[in-house]
Amino acid sequence: MTITSVIVVYAVSWFMVLFIVLPIGLRTQGDVGEIVPGTHASAPANFDFKRTVKITTLWAVITGSLICAIILSGVIKVRDLDVFHRMNPPTEMQEPHVIERRTHTN
Repeated sequence: MTITSVIVVYAVSWFMVLFIVLPIGLRTQGDVGEIVPGTHASAPANFDFKRTVKITTLWAVITGSLICAIILSGVIKVRDLDVFHRMNPPTEMQEPHVIERRTHTN
């Protein structure tokens, strides 16, 4: 797994966690009863972006690390996700045990 892959996994997990964390603990202007003219009643009353980013970053590090650990351990490989068999067959350098298995079953 390259550093670029780790960054992509972290970025994707960060944004997924952000969309999960955003509505947690949200108090709308309608809930508080102080609706600012020109805004919806469902607009946030007191939105604390720093708190949201801290919580998101913490959970994204945990989930991103877990995803990277699963990928590096080999429990789930990219070829396991190839349900339409569009990937080229593996070479001996990539996955020798897969080639060995294919030659013994024929």
